[in-house]
Amino acid sequence: MEIVESDVELDNSDVVEPDYDPPLQMGDPSVEVNEADREGALVQKAMAMDAAFLEGNLVKAMSHLTEAVVLNPKSAMLYASRASMFVKLKKPKAAIRDADAALKIDDELFKGYKARGMAKGMLGLWEDAARDLHMARKFDFDEETTVMLKKVESNRKKIAEHRQKYEKLQKASEQRKAEVERLIKMKEAENESASLLKDGQVIRGASAKDLKMKLDAAAKTSCLAIVYFTATWCGPCVHIGPIFTNLASKYPKVVFLKLDIDEARDAAAEWRIQSIPSFYLWKDGRVVGEELQMRMSSLEKMIHEHTA
Repeated sequence: MEIVESDVELDNSDVVEPDYDPPLQMGDPSVEVNEADREGALVQKAMAMDAAFLEGNLVKAMSHLTEAVVLNPKSAMLYASRASMFVKLKKPKAAIRDADAALKIDDELFKGYKARGMAKGMLGLWEDAARDLHMARKFDFDEETTVMLKKVESNRKKIAEHRQKYEKLQKASEQRKAEVERLIKMKEAENESASLLKDGQVIRGASAKDLKMKLDAAAKTSCLAIVYFTATWCGPCVHIGPIFTNLASKYPKVVFLKLDIDEARDAAAEWRIQSIPSFYLWKDGRVVGEELQMRMSSLEKMIHEHTA
């Protein structure tokens, strides 16, 4: 998750533009370093220190340090010294490259962690800089590291607090979005279910599967459903038919389902229909009442009870 640091008030007084100069020559770590090479490297390092601190010529000092690392590429201190010089020249990317080389040779080198931490601070990489400067403090201590670490830690904490706040807001936003999507899906399901049902009308069922689909739709819309089993040859059913239709128009929010036991044989078998007309009241996924005789007044009373 990217943190927009422009939203945080940071101390960027030491931040510089990244340097993209061609890298200076690095030593070959596979070569055998003899005593003469080591001594030559020490001489070049001493000349670099004189150029830097006596003459104030950092470019000349850098040239001598490069000669030194070429002569003795196995010296972590030489790479760390050149990294420190790059920090003074405000070339953080070059400093990080040399500090990495130094720490690859000696992962407990104070000067390597210090130079890399200072360089990363110059690039505004506050969290990385804090880690390196803390490691430097673990192995040694100097005032410059302490001052830089104080500034870096201040910025790191501000970014961490900003990230925490941002993540909290992001999480709340995602939760709200998920809730809206849930409500939309629920509404779509209700609308889809409602499209299967016809307010104020008797709905015919053709099979057990068709009946289940319509009962599920009724459950999703929290409606009471009346399941009426009938047959064309049933005399009482002929009489009851118009009354059932009138009840449907009288109670438009109740689902009235009608199944012919000869057409929907699987439904009749599943519901174990033994006589007709038979009425079942269905709500919330279960049968909540039944009327197995021809008393329509009793059926309407049960409708009242379950829709009150």
